[in-house]
Amino acid sequence: MSTADLFPSEVEIVAIYISPAHNFIGHHGQEPDKHPAIAVAQAECVAGEGIRGDRYFAHKKDYKGQITFFEWEVYEALRQVCDVYDLSPAAFRRNVITRGMRLNDWIGHRFSMQGIVFEGTQECSPCYWMNTAFHPKAEDALRGRGGLRAKILTSGILQTGRAQFAIPSDSMA
Repeated sequence: MSTADLFPSEVEIVAIYISPAHNFIGHHGQEPDKHPAIAVAQAECVAGEGIRGDRYFAHKKDYKGQITFFEWEVYEALRQVCDVYDLSPAAFRRNVITRGMRLNDWIGHRFSMQGIVFEGTQECSPCYWMNTAFHPKAEDALRGRGGLRAKILTSGILQTGRAQFAIPSDSMA
């Protein structure tokens, strides 16, 4: 893997989603709720809190999933594997859909997009709800590529479109 592959200078933010309420948490053994993941052109990222207006905003102190990312490339591959073409990436209930960035490479590291600093904390592991939300094969197909949970370290406005990508000097230490 080249440095350019691991450290892209620019990525694309394909979509941003927020949802004011949970569909799956607290619904084990029941039908999920139907709160929409709402596509927005921009979102206010608040350091240590999350995305203003999202269900995980101020969820709990030092929460590892203040913001979640998902790869457009994984979405496209999953559509083909499952033969599902009528659902948007909103079905996965991740906040930011990126193109051109391998998210698992950022677990344990800091990165910056559009001037906002994030710290990748862990994979957004897929759960059995993915089988209901997208396709019965989705949970298995997403193992190891379910997205990235991250903390928001500096506040700012994240917008869809091209995103300058940077590595803070203390991120890879």
